[in-house]
Amino acid sequence: MSDALNPETPEELVETEEEPIKQRKNGLYPGVSDELAENMKTGWADTELHDLRPVPQAEHTAARRAALSARFPGERLVIPAGNLKTRSNDTEYAFRASVEYAYLTGNQTEDGVLVMEPTATGHDATVYLLPRSNRENGEFWLDGQGELWVGRRNSLTEAEKLYGIPASDVRELAGALREATGPVRVVRGHDAGIEAALSDKVTAERDEELRVFLSEARLVKDEFEVGELQKAVDSTVRGFEDVVKVLDKAEATSERYIEGTFFLRARVEGNDIGYGSICAAGPHATTLHWVRNDGAVRSGELLLLDAGVETHTYYTADVTRTLPINGRFNELQKKIYDAVYEAQEAGIAAVKPGGKFRDFHDAAQRVLAEKLVEWGLVEGPVERVLELGLQRRWTLHGTGHMLGMDVHDCAAARRESYADGTLEPGMCLTVEPGLYFQADDLTVPEEYRGIGVRIEDDILVTEDGNRNLSAALPRRSDEVELWMARLKG
Repeated sequence: MSDALNPETPEELVETEEEPIKQRKNGLYPGVSDELAENMKTGWADTELHDLRPVPQAEHTAARRAALSARFPGERLVIPAGNLKTRSNDTEYAFRASVEYAYLTGNQTEDGVLVMEPTATGHDATVYLLPRSNRENGEFWLDGQGELWVGRRNSLTEAEKLYGIPASDVRELAGALREATGPVRVVRGHDAGIEAALSDKVTAERDEELRVFLSEARLVKDEFEVGELQKAVDSTVRGFEDVVKVLDKAEATSERYIEGTFFLRARVEGNDIGYGSICAAGPHATTLHWVRNDGAVRSGELLLLDAGVETHTYYTADVTRTLPINGRFNELQKKIYDAVYEAQEAGIAAVKPGGKFRDFHDAAQRVLAEKLVEWGLVEGPVERVLELGLQRRWTLHGTGHMLGMDVHDCAAARRESYADGTLEPGMCLTVEPGLYFQADDLTVPEEYRGIGVRIEDDILVTEDGNRNLSAALPRRSDEVELWMARLKG
């Protein structure tokens, strides 16, 4: 075949040999009569949607594809959405398309693949998707992924209107890729079938260059992305308010009540939570990623809530507040909390265009090191503590990360572009210092043990400094207490 891909049209596919539709081993119906099969083929209304508008990000995804085309001229680029993953037996996890695919198309359906076909002037993009369920062979009502089981999907014509990209049937793509010639790159880790079709045409090094480029492309957010991040944060703020209002119910049950309360907000206003919610009460707050959320919620202790709503376009917030469960910090809790707040203030102040990415981390860590020396928990001077990293026994993690379609966004970017890079307007990152005194840490006074505090906000780099997207949530200890009292009535 020619260098260009040319899979069969949906009409031609009807004539090809198809795999039989799988039936459950212990299904109650042993088969389908000819009469029923014929009956199910007819009597259905035409449901094609004709007045569709492009998805809101369509103009932005077109610009992103243009940038990708300019970076890899003359090469075929293959970006899969991924496939359903089995949770247990015949149930699947909720599908989430790969970030690279969703970023370039706006589409979120399983088995989709974006192919950028090289031309003399750039690339022609085609999105390969599953068409509507086949009504001739009974797929739409007999197959476990048929439309009567899991819901209607868009026709290829509808998809073209929604995403502004020509759409073709994905079922013949793997075969076409096997026969295609010329240089090709694929984003790995999402679709084993597509990767197998390209196994003799790609190299790990070249594919990694594609993944790195797409990761770095997301470092600076466009106007649409900033709006989605703010939307995610605003929903997250309401989710935190929901939690404060039901802390009495959480005390009567467990951390799961907090988890469920926030999840309700995420599902009502967004697509999902952006990551597993950390609902850590009492000593669980000293475990950085406590997601079991099965512990007791006790008055007099602290709740570390780290959670974020993900929008329908996959942009997530990432916010943390540490709250006194009874509404009031005791003296030691307040001392530790105020130290973390002071560190966060220093970190946020260091976020500005032209500054180094790591400046906010260094500023926050210095404040925390100073506090630890002041409290007599580590021997100074502060410069020695920082040089040896001794504060890390109680600060543990980095002070922030890029944020976007992944909670830890742009993770494949080169170090010189990210951790050792320079901040630019449009970058969005978290600033999240913390102090964690483990319950079994014999190097600190007993009263410190089991206290964990983190404060985290989502910060957008602007032309003249920064903007705290999550500023609607109080941070200062006295403001937190007033806010909680108001919400509890």
